[in-house]
Amino acid sequence: MNKWKFAFFALAGTVLFAILLVVYLATRPVDVVNLAESSEGESEVKGNILVVQTTTKELESISKKYLKDASKGSPLPLDFTIDDDIQLTSKLTVFNTDIDISMNFDPVVDKKGNIILKQTGMNVGLLNIPPETAMKIMRDSVEFPSWITINPNKAEIYIDLSRINIDSGTRVRAKELDLSKDQILLEIIVPGE
Repeated sequence: MNKWKFAFFALAGTVLFAILLVVYLATRPVDVVNLAESSEGESEVKGNILVVQTTTKELESISKKYLKDASKGSPLPLDFTIDDDIQLTSKLTVFNTDIDISMNFDPVVDKKGNIILKQTGMNVGLLNIPPETAMKIMRDSVEFPSWITINPNKAEIYIDLSRINIDSGTRVRAKELDLSKDQILLEIIVPGE
């Protein structure tokens, strides 16, 4: 066999292997995600409670500030907006081609005052990718702060507000998130003496 045929088949085999590897990684089963358990003291913070009412735009600005601080200055490859729902947008580069990704979430407040973002919609360019796979790619490619857990199996993001580091032991709990009415109530718990 001449060297050009060998080189062609070697290159074709390498390209085929790369495509199969990408397909395998994108479609393999998603790992089980365990939410970080709050310590005993974190869930039962005693102190003075202030109820703060805010708007979606103010919450968006505050959230971006805390995400920026938690990511230690490294730019997050995603952006989000809060309107009638929460929309995360990003770009995924595959074979030197940028693919726009957008995911829509509805926020739900759990009994501990933390926020669960339940996925309601997704667009990945023109590709038809299962939501679990898109969230797994996002979880594996973005380094989120410790208080954000991506759960691809349930197509949701868990935001543990009790683990956000605020000065002097102050903690935050969500009380109500009604984005359509622009009504957001948060409880700020300031430790008492």
